[in-house]
Amino acid sequence: MTEVPERRAATPEELQVLGSAVRLRIIRLTHHRPLTNKEIAEKVGKDPATTLHHVRKLHAAGFLEALPERRGTRGAKEIPYRSTGLSWRLSLGHTPTVSEAMLQAYLGEVAAAGVGAVEQTRLVVQVDEASRAELQVRIGELLEEFAGREPLEGAERTAVYLAIYPSG
Repeated sequence: MTEVPERRAATPEELQVLGSAVRLRIIRLTHHRPLTNKEIAEKVGKDPATTLHHVRKLHAAGFLEALPERRGTRGAKEIPYRSTGLSWRLSLGHTPTVSEAMLQAYLGEVAAAGVGAVEQTRLVVQVDEASRAELQVRIGELLEEFAGREPLEGAERTAVYLAIYPSG
């Protein structure tokens, strides 16, 4: 069984940076695949100036790393950015702003992929507090296992969005 590593509590500054759906999408897009600001802007449907603002905030907070500068097809200077993976190593607590940003990022990604490309399922289980904790730990272990795997050349990137909430 994969042990779920301890996550450190996010700082107020990190939580503020993660409270943006656009920034969360940028982190996901640049995971294992460096992208330039122009490429990021095209993928998130924003203008390059707006995207650069978000990229700079993510970089300053340690969520993105700038890779060596390169020349683009027309000779322009390009800086590719890659996610550092920091967001996965933080405990975010129950921060409403970040939770809302996660949901909005998910909805934006589904809209970009097309709802037909999304495999979905829903399930309601009746569990006590201990069983709910066990469920969360076991799901966490599975996610950790897959997150820790080396990326496979040519493999399709797959995103996972998980929500556990009272069913009423």
